[in-house]
Amino acid sequence: MSADQFPRSAAEETWRLFRIMAEWVEGIDALTKVEPAVSIFGSARAKPGSPVYELGETCARLLAERGYAVITGGGPGIMEAANKGAAEAGGASVGLNIALPQEQIPNPYQTISLDFHYFFVRKVMFLKHAVGMICLPGGFGTLDECFETLTLVQTGKAPPMAIALVGRDYWDPLVDWLRKTVLEKYGMISPQDMHLFIVTDDPVEAVETVVAFHERTMTDEAAEAAALAGQVHIPRRARITAEGTWYGRPPTPRADRSRRL
Repeated sequence: MSADQFPRSAAEETWRLFRIMAEWVEGIDALTKVEPAVSIFGSARAKPGSPVYELGETCARLLAERGYAVITGGGPGIMEAANKGAAEAGGASVGLNIALPQEQIPNPYQTISLDFHYFFVRKVMFLKHAVGMICLPGGFGTLDECFETLTLVQTGKAPPMAIALVGRDYWDPLVDWLRKTVLEKYGMISPQDMHLFIVTDDPVEAVETVVAFHERTMTDEAAEAAALAGQVHIPRRARITAEGTWYGRPPTPRADRSRRL
């Protein structure tokens, strides 16, 4: 029999909502205590001692030394490296672990460890409490988080933040494609969108970019900082919502919409 022959009951869906809410509450309660934080993304397949592993460890250590918590996905590879760097520097080292068909083994360097069943709740937690993002080489998950963050900042649904892509050999081909194909050939993004991020091989530059941008946005020059980064500026009075995104303008129906319906 197909799954369609066993429809979920209303009670099952109600309990699903409670489970989702429980993950929201646990995540918000734990992460509110460690702000400001920076999320670091990267592959679970990076080996200890490899150049990208060491890059992740260095970025996290530098952030912790500047007083920033580090948030990762809690797994091995670059996630482990970042948690290790933060923990060994005495900083808050957060792991947002996820239940997967292929078991994820949490790395041992998490000072705060949370477990999630739902990807979408976990993804919000990566950004709700983050003031910047550092992406190291990674697979679909890393690319997903990178482009989701870029989209939220581009559209003004997330507060302006610095986004650093670390590892030129890995990121430069993607950036070239964005510039030559997405921007110049097809016009699918705007020129200022290419300024939403930096690409660097230097972990110091990545961290200093994130920290400097955050420090600027904490002052009254937030609008200027956003403009310099080519980002959408939302007035300070537009309060952030509980789920971590900014209020936007409601969709406005076109004048002829009612006549067509």
